[in-house]
Formats: sequence, C-alpha cells, structure tokens
Amino acid sequence: MDLHLHSTVSDGTDAPAALMAAAKAAGLDAVALTDHDTFDGLEQGRAAASALGLEFLAGVEMSAEVGGHSVHLLGYGCRVDDPALAGELDAVRDGRFGRLPRLLRRLAELGMPLTEADVAVFAEDASSLGRPHVADAMVAKGYVRDRDEAFGRWLADDKPGYVPRYATPLVRAIELVRGASGVAVLAHPWSKRGRHDLSERYLRELAREHGLDGIEVDHPDHLPAERAILRGLVDELRLVATGSSDYHGTGKKAGYALGACLTDPDMYRRLVELIGARGGVVG
Repeated sequence: MDLHLHSTVSDGTDAPAALMAAAKAAGLDAVALTDHDTFDGLEQGRAAASALGLEFLAGVEMSAEVGGHSVHLLGYGCRVDDPALAGELDAVRDGRFGRLPRLLRRLAELGMPLTEADVAVFAEDASSLGRPHVADAMVAKGYVRDRDEAFGRWLADDKPGYVPRYATPLVRAIELVRGASGVAVLAHPWSKRGRHDLSERYLRELAREHGLDGIEVDHPDHLPAERAILRGLVDELRLVATGSSDYHGTGKKAGYALGACLTDPDMYRRLVELIGARGGVVG
C-alpha cells in the first residue's frame, strides 16, 4: 500500500491513469492519489485503478503552515463537495498562481530570467501550479541540473529564490479535512528541517487537542532513528501510521520510486475503517 502519490494534476510527471498503470506494474495492490491542493485527478485515477484491479484511496495533500514554515497534511476520503474544504483549496491554489510573477522577478534578479510561458510548458494542465514546475523550467534553461539542485540552491524555503505564498494554518487544515469526513495524516513531518517546527510535544498536542488522526512515519526523507521515534508516538497516541514513497515520477530521484515505503496492511484497514465510520469516501 503506497498512500502518497502525485500526478500531472499537481507536480508529478505521470498522468493519473498512467500513474495507476505504473503502480500496478510495480506490484502495488492499493494506492492513494494525493495531488497538491486539488481533487481534480481523482475521477480519472479511480477509473484507471478499478480497471486494473487496484484498490484506490482518494486523497489530497494540503499546503499548510506552522509559524510561517511549510508543512503538509494528507487528507484521505474527504467529500470533494464539502464547501469549506473546497473553498480553502481554491484559496491555496490562488496563492500558488499569484506567487508566480513575484517568484519569476526574484529569479530574474538572481540572473535566471524565466517567463510565465516557460513555466507553463511544464505545468501543462495542472490544477495546482508549484515550485517544481518552475524548477523544471530552470532545468530546461540550463540554470540547474535537476529539481533537486533548483530547490537545494534556490527555491527551498530558506534559499535566495524563495517567495512566500498563502498556506492554511495546520490546525485549521486538520479541522477542514475532518469536517469533510476525511482522515487527517501529517505528511513526512520530519523531512528536511521539519523537526524544528513539529516537535514531539507539538505532535502530541495536534493529536490530543486538534484531532490529528495519523502520521506518515515511513517516508524516504525519514532516517531510521526518526521513524522509530515517530512509530513510538503513533503507538502512544493510538494514531494511524502510514508509509509511502511520495512518488512524483521523474520529478524526484530513485529513492522515491513507487513502493519505496509502504503502509502496513493492518494500518491501511484501520485508515479505511475510520474513513467509513466518518461517512467519507471509501474507494
């Protein structure tokens, strides 16, 4: 069970149907499509998964923030017609598109001029435009070798090319996911500098006071020692522990291949049961 995959509807490089075919070829039996801040790929992904005999879980990865720092929340089984959640996702996507001119001005100041048309080539029909599309345009212009260098040198939150945008406060994001009958799982909480913003104490607070349902424990960015600590927290707090590759196709390197990290079948069943108990979308 690989429960964190991205398609071309956000910043992956495989269309939803092609992504399902790749997942089947990789030997997966259950997957979740979790594009950034949009549900737009779910219908196509669900249909393709059904035709292939794959179990499919509808998801979304919300852009959230804590103390001005970026964090991500996975929402599973949400009702896509919930007005509060849909409205917030609209606001986040508007923030993504609204940031682009400012981001391109910053890169031009840094000696790497790009146009919106340059970025559009890589965003194609994506509902959710993001920095990875800008990174791809930077690669095409020869400014960097790949997305990793684009982020590592220029686009990451603490780098010279970073331009902030609107993201949902994390506690509010949890409320919105649960209000839409979904299950709220914190994505890769300790990737990069995440542990500085999401301490063990704060994770306990999120679970005990704000309704966090689970933590993505097994993720390519988490070291074995970090996974062990997170798993202990999950056991202590009786949360759902998920595992996933965070697959983006060719947008990320080999460590993020389909099935790189997996969700335990018992935890997957708990997740699905929780969605069903809340009246969310199962399948």
